[in-house]
Amino acid sequence: MTTMQEPLGPTTPVVDTVAAAPRTEPYLRLTWTDPVTEARGHLVVQVLRSGIATGGTRMRAGCTLGEVEDLARGMANKTAAFDLPVGGAKGGIDFDPKDPRAFGVLQRFCEAMRPYIDSHWVTAEDLGVPQHLIDDVFASLGLGQSYHAAIRRSADPSATLARVRKGLDAQVPGGLLGDVIGGYGVAHACLGAAAAHGWAVPETAVAVQGVGTMGGSAAWYLHEAGMRVVALADAAGTLYDPQGLDVPALLDLRDTYGEIDRSRVPAGVTHLPRGAVLGLPADILVPAAISYAITPDTSYDVTARVVVEAANAATTPEAEAMLAARGIAVVPDFVANAGAAAWAWWLLLGRVGMSGDDRVTAEESFTMLRTQMAEKVQLLLTAWLADGTPPRVTAQTFAATAPTTGELVIP
Repeated sequence: MTTMQEPLGPTTPVVDTVAAAPRTEPYLRLTWTDPVTEARGHLVVQVLRSGIATGGTRMRAGCTLGEVEDLARGMANKTAAFDLPVGGAKGGIDFDPKDPRAFGVLQRFCEAMRPYIDSHWVTAEDLGVPQHLIDDVFASLGLGQSYHAAIRRSADPSATLARVRKGLDAQVPGGLLGDVIGGYGVAHACLGAAAAHGWAVPETAVAVQGVGTMGGSAAWYLHEAGMRVVALADAAGTLYDPQGLDVPALLDLRDTYGEIDRSRVPAGVTHLPRGAVLGLPADILVPAAISYAITPDTSYDVTARVVVEAANAATTPEAEAMLAARGIAVVPDFVANAGAAAWAWWLLLGRVGMSGDDRVTAEESFTMLRTQMAEKVQLLLTAWLADGTPPRVTAQTFAATAPTTGELVIP
């Protein structure tokens, strides 16, 4: 349904600016220097609830304390928006994850953070750090699994650990449940955006920047739902077909580093530069690769009607305000990509997975996430289409007013 001549966004926008997340001081900041490589790592705890905070650990060259602070604020918003009885945190390491020394750097970082990992910080995968890798690090430290701080609080830690591992490793369409659940949530944020605008799914075009765990699974589930995925971008460039790409076939061509083997891409697919994905004709743009992908400069390229943030902090506040002024809605990361974090806690809290049956766990997980994501995106875009209230403003409002008194009870 990509029609660039149609009016973009609400007909009577009342937006002057887009509010950034409230920049309250975090509860804790820590910076660590690796004694072997001199890599720097950071832990930021934005807020503790029930004495605990949750948030992944990323690794990328150039990762800064400011970036980790932004991500920790986002995690605090995620847990509040999905009414989880925990706070938000984030870890980040300034190091190339492709470097052969990366595992050792991650291991030493986690060892240095051990007092917080033991009792207060539940971490997981993030950019540059797949779940299996961080679980291997935790196992090497004798901690079992990266949800360690929560698991050790449970009534039966061994049973909880078994439930977590079984849930993460459950086979579902598209891969392992723990790998794809976040992308499944992003896909349903996109489907919710299409529904809010009254777009027919087969006529809706979506461009996805990133084919890793989040972007790849989002594209896979959008393709399965019948939406037309017209572009996929990885580090090597952008693949484009206005008629729609064969997403499963392309994802099968990914190498160890998550890049699609260009020598095996079918004929008829156009090869474009990496940054081209932002400006291709599409109804929905899904930035699912790096933080700050959409800046004031790159925002001019965006032609999509809706941006669904699959990457954390994918759009700078200034760029988001510029998009809003052009009638382009941004569904914020702390709603759109919160599926993985929310599901992990549903698993820990026993809201899914208690039957021990993989099929039941998958059905419960997909239904719960699909339902909650549809409700939240509908709320955000109804306000946007009615009077131009930016989705982030609405989302921050319900995150700020969400109940925070729920008791953390892990069976």
